[in-house]
Amino acid sequence: MYSSHFIMSLAAEAFVSQIAAAEPWPENATLYQPLREDQILLSDCASSLAVQAYLRMCNLPVQVSYRPNAEYMSPSGKVPFVHVGNQVVSELGPIVQFTKAKGHSLSDGLDDVQRAEMKAYMELVNNMLLTAELYIQWCDDNTAAEISRPRYSSPYSWPLNHILAYQKQWEVRRKMTAVGWAGKNLEQVYEDVSQCCQALSQRLGTQPYFFNKQPTELDALVFGHLFTILTTRLTSDELSEKVKSYSNLLAFCRRIEQSYFEDSQAGSSSRGYSKGPSLF
Repeated sequence: MYSSHFIMSLAAEAFVSQIAAAEPWPENATLYQPLREDQILLSDCASSLAVQAYLRMCNLPVQVSYRPNAEYMSPSGKVPFVHVGNQVVSELGPIVQFTKAKGHSLSDGLDDVQRAEMKAYMELVNNMLLTAELYIQWCDDNTAAEISRPRYSSPYSWPLNHILAYQKQWEVRRKMTAVGWAGKNLEQVYEDVSQCCQALSQRLGTQPYFFNKQPTELDALVFGHLFTILTTRLTSDELSEKVKSYSNLLAFCRRIEQSYFEDSQAGSSSRGYSKGPSLF
């Protein structure tokens, strides 16, 4: 038997949620991510750009704030996260749900089959591209030594910088073991990326977006990862070369950059160690 106090608290929570959902999107909404020039890594760049693309597609304004401790400020320990009114929400999936509660959605026009397909492709991107980015950053010894550990630890003084970098590397390597990637080598990872790109290329075809004429959260996610891979300098060009093999994916990135970031090129707001101010 539930107590009247418990029932009242549930009702209060529901009421607060309704009030939050009814509040309009504020002009001072802020997205937090690691420092752009010296700290942020490929995977966090990609995730941050995906969220920025999604919010721009929804026509929701957001200011970008760069903080050395953004990862530790996030409620989930992952970046980016947005501060909207009294709410703090991290990562693309929850942010999509949050904006939907406020009446902003990119996928309302999809039927159930299309929505299921969209979610399947988003899982593919997260399981393949994001995991590959993390693997290259922290499991390839050259990349970890030359790029990931120095950048990740750059805001901190010795010995904390070394402690935090090796702790992060250990966490990622443990994750690779959990998902069955620990035994892979770089060539196998690059092949996984190529297969993922091939699947995305086939699904996109000659359409402007994955579900024809209007972008969805899948388009924002794919753009975030592919654009960042194409514009981030690593110890090897192998990763970006895999993406460049698919001309329709390159055209897709160009289309979104020009449509949604022409006022402040995608790179100026999200990229870290990059090759230039624009992809094209």
